Amino acid sequence: MPKPQPAKEIAKERIKELFTQAKEAFSKDPKKSNRYVQLARTLAMKARIHMPKVLKKKYCKHCYTYFQPSVNCKVRIRKDLVIYTCTKCKKYTKHPYGKKLKKTK
Repeated sequence: MPKPQPAKEIAKERIKELFTQAKEAFSKDPKKSNRYVQLARTLAMKARIHMPKVLKKKYCKHCYTYFQPSVNCKVRIRKDLVIYTCTKCKKYTKHPYGKKLKKTK
């Protein structure tokens, strides 16, 4: 397996840093945290890398709002899904957990 290019590694680090800044800024200014999410997405697209799975669940796919559970999103569990409902745009995203997760080798 070839080594990842240094530019992609730098982009991944910056994306993680943007999400930590979004978490810190949410209590003071939610609009700023939403902007950090948008910057992280555009950085991922420019570097042509996938957003890490852990970070995918932290923002709305429709309006790019940073999620803070029970503040601006609802988290519900149904069968083998975790459903995140955005209170800003009223749309939801479903993420599998439990039995539906595929085992990777």
